[in-house]
Amino acid sequence: MHSKHFTIKTMIKKEVELMIDWTAAEGWNPGLNDAECYFAADPEGFLVGFLDDEPIATISAINYHDAFGFIGFYIVKPDYRGKGYGMQIWNAALKRLEGLNIGLDGVVEQQENYKKSGFNLAYRNIRFAGVGGGSSPQNSDIVDLNAVPFEIIDAYEQAFFPANRANFTKAWLNQPQSDALGVMSNGKLAGYGVIRKCQNGFKIGPLFADSPELAEPLFLALKSKVSASDAIFLDTPEINQAAVALAQKYNMQVSFETARMYTNDSPSLPLNRIFGVTSFEIG
Repeated sequence: MHSKHFTIKTMIKKEVELMIDWTAAEGWNPGLNDAECYFAADPEGFLVGFLDDEPIATISAINYHDAFGFIGFYIVKPDYRGKGYGMQIWNAALKRLEGLNIGLDGVVEQQENYKKSGFNLAYRNIRFAGVGGGSSPQNSDIVDLNAVPFEIIDAYEQAFFPANRANFTKAWLNQPQSDALGVMSNGKLAGYGVIRKCQNGFKIGPLFADSPELAEPLFLALKSKVSASDAIFLDTPEINQAAVALAQKYNMQVSFETARMYTNDSPSLPLNRIFGVTSFEIG
């Protein structure tokens, strides 16, 4: 009986799609086009561990232009857990992002383990679940993002993330089975959001806005893009009480939470303007 050999390699795009399937099996409810968008962020950033020829472990270690890193998709197939394979691929991800401030959204029960690897709790993110439908506000300040030059969107986005992620943003805004809307104030972009089809219902993310008064009509416009029979989800930084209040106002219920953690100091982000996180997997 030969000893099986564990190897770690960089994924090709087809394997990223496999990883998305695994997240669905874990109950994480990925978007239908997430693989394509995430791959655009850093095509070298996805690792898969093979035991001989069988893929048994995955992780993403996205390097945003040597300015910031983000870890996600840390999964070991159930039959192979507790055997050290997860730690090997975890260490490979950390090595890939060595020297960077690294972020992650970890499930709460893993928080202590992440602390042992040098991660510090910044705040909690709360996933709210509700239903779509309703009317879009009769508000001429809500615009289709297709009508806004990408350079303006990219410039606005810079405040909300620790590094430039233009390749990802472009893919995210143009993915199939999604709608991307903006809200204008005094002729300038003052917020934007995306609602995308997921394996179960739709997720709104990001939802960025310069004030709660601008976030609410944008949220309602996105919500109105799907039917009242569709589930919708919004991931809010708990520290933004206006975001939590918005979800509660529209009868959304807490369904999940994560611990946002960083290896260095928390980046200086305008959390009071982040009403919905783009994605727990990629930041």
